[in-house]
Amino acid sequence: MKFSIVAALVVVLAIGCESSSLVKRDIPAEIETLTKYFQDTIEKVKSHELISQAQGYLEEGKTQITPLTDKIQEHAEKIQEQMKSFVSDIEKQVRPMADKLQAQFKPLADDLQAQMEQLFQTVVDQTKALLPPQ
Repeated sequence: MKFSIVAALVVVLAIGCESSSLVKRDIPAEIETLTKYFQDTIEKVKSHELISQAQGYLEEGKTQITPLTDKIQEHAEKIQEQMKSFVSDIEKQVRPMADKLQAQFKPLADDLQAQMEQLFQTVVDQTKALLPPQ
């Protein structure tokens, strides 16, 4: 009987040790899972914070740049108006000279065209003369 009590005690101690070692093995795994979960959650929160900070910086930059772009647009429109009058003045001065040059070169261009047509006709006639009769 003493032997059976000792054997039962040994079995109970073995089961208790085994179960406590199983618990010890499971706890680190659970702690690791919980740690990973909390780290993922913290990263998500940080990324949302970064996104909101970035959006804030963009909005702030937009509010600072908007007046500058409006001023640039105003200056560009003023410059365009000034350039229109400048270009029209230049056109008024250059147009008579261009018309005069065109009037002087038109007879020369017409004469050159007539000479080139005559030269082409001469080449055609001479080529026909070289061909054997049909």
